[in-house]
Amino acid sequence: MRCHICDEPTMMFMDQKHQMLYYQCNNCEYIFKHPSIYQDISSQKERYDLHENEEENEGYRAYFQRFLDFVMPLVQNPQSALDFGCGESSLLASMLEEKGMVCDYYDPIYHPNEFDDTKKYDLIVSTEVFEHLHQPKEVFESLLDRLNVGGYLAIQTEFHPKEMSSFMNWYYTQDPTHIVFFTVKTFEILSSLYKCRFVDDNGKNMLVIKKRL
Repeated sequence: MRCHICDEPTMMFMDQKHQMLYYQCNNCEYIFKHPSIYQDISSQKERYDLHENEEENEGYRAYFQRFLDFVMPLVQNPQSALDFGCGESSLLASMLEEKGMVCDYYDPIYHPNEFDDTKKYDLIVSTEVFEHLHQPKEVFESLLDRLNVGGYLAIQTEFHPKEMSSFMNWYYTQDPTHIVFFTVKTFEILSSLYKCRFVDDNGKNMLVIKKRL
């Protein structure tokens, strides 16, 4: 099977403990589960409904604040923003509006009608979304298309441990809706493919990319 990101051949390996088949690309370090276990929207919603992400929860706000503390110093005074894959809550969009932006939000399960294909944004944020995507490259491209020239895409998803035994014991793979896994190198290659500038990452789970002029 070929890599979803860079189209190079992948190596197959099995997690014997959990009886899970994976494919790994040595070129861009992308790893994905066998497509046969990908869940449909209704099955994913059952899992997401278990999340307790109330907007009044101070811990939930602090979680997003850590993301914004990383992102905002790297972007240049955006006036408009989109929270892509926001989940049930619109808290992050509200926090961006508190910073002076006009912010839309969209989620294919909870807010499927909140997406205007004609609009473009200075900043698109996507937290804990990319690990769920069946077609991450296509979504990455579609988000770039919705950025203004010089706009920023800020993503949060856990970067996988490159060492195999660590990967096999990594908590992040145990969520059945987590099907694809990245490193910084994966996103650097994606950025190069679409002629974007990779701005920075935090070494763990956050990164910012700029759409070139």
